Amino acid sequence: MNRRERYKKITSFQEADRVPVDLGSHVASIHTWTYDKIAKQNPEWDLKNTNLILDRMVQNSIPDDRLLDRLGVDFRWIAPHWIDVTDVEEGIYQDMWGIHWQYMLDAYSVHHSPLRTAKTAADIANHPWPDTDHPDLFTGLEERAKALYENTDYILVADSIKGGLLTKALQIRGYEFFFADMANNIPFAEALLDKLLDVYKEFWGNFLKRVGPYVETVYFTDDIGGQSSLMISPSTFRTLIKPRLASLIDHIKSCADVKFMYHTDGTITPVLDDIVEMGVDILNPIQTSAMNMDTAALKEQYHGKLCFHGAIDVQQMLPFSSPEEVRYDVAKRLYDLGRGGGYIFAPCHNIGSDVPVENVFAMYDAAKELGAYPLEKAAEVLRDEDKQGAQIFLEQAPKNAGKVVKRSRRPRSG
Repeated sequence: MNRRERYKKITSFQEADRVPVDLGSHVASIHTWTYDKIAKQNPEWDLKNTNLILDRMVQNSIPDDRLLDRLGVDFRWIAPHWIDVTDVEEGIYQDMWGIHWQYMLDAYSVHHSPLRTAKTAADIANHPWPDTDHPDLFTGLEERAKALYENTDYILVADSIKGGLLTKALQIRGYEFFFADMANNIPFAEALLDKLLDVYKEFWGNFLKRVGPYVETVYFTDDIGGQSSLMISPSTFRTLIKPRLASLIDHIKSCADVKFMYHTDGTITPVLDDIVEMGVDILNPIQTSAMNMDTAALKEQYHGKLCFHGAIDVQQMLPFSSPEEVRYDVAKRLYDLGRGGGYIFAPCHNIGSDVPVENVFAMYDAAKELGAYPLEKAAEVLRDEDKQGAQIFLEQAPKNAGKVVKRSRRPRSG
């Protein structure tokens, strides 16, 4: 079974030969400091790209293919280029949206929001918006996607331009101002979201004209969850964000035959049914360190409706665990999410500067060791209490291939 065949079975909620493995998107790569450590500790690999940045904001790398192959990665990501980035002063740069970012610790945070003082829809219209068909955005991407499609069996994903509807509105307007707009100035909030929707539709249309024939999935990032709750109320999400995201998803799927992978950090359980209704096919990153993001419960409730991508925690588990503890957590996520298909193994965000190199390899080596179907090796690693959870999976894969066994949903807490 080749990689693309594996992916099609998994995303059709069927078990394949093994769980697919991923790394390399702009929010799930390796911090440059950690990547540099890997390169220095393994000089025989002669890893390239130590001086290349995939996403300047989070300071992650473009991993060398030799490392991706060593880790058993099945995917290759086609990422738009950064354009119109200028250095404002030492440690501060301006992106193509006009947002200023300041370096702090090991990454960049919002420093200045250009629509902070905007008052009217005219102010929004007069902002210098990015050129969504700028040739430098897409230089070489069609050729690369075509070559990978025709000469390899890698699963190809069109990576997102940075940010999404809610995320970009918060960044370009200022967090405190846009949160206030959604409560007290809804016409302004709608005008800004509508403008962003138009920009993203144009961008994705232009992007998919180039790479649409070759990619199987598109990736869109738009954080709506925090560590312990949604960042906005479910009703605000349903009123302001959901219909616009649904419109964007419909537009993207009209441009190419692709699955839609939606990234949102944090706890998002109150709106998971809405996410399904919007047309999301794959949910990323499954931040298990956030409240109520229990992998067994998610599988029980949404198998057959959502595929899951990620779930290997980079906030607490990877930085502070032993390699043996990493292996155990990998077994847990494979067992919880992988049975019956519908799971792609990956870190839930960038592998940070605080992650020991040995844990990077422990994570991917465990996926290779334990990720073969029917996931018996993963089950053998786990204690009995960690195997009590989701019971919605294909109990007899050959007999029930492609069928979803539906059970009653657990009542939601809170």
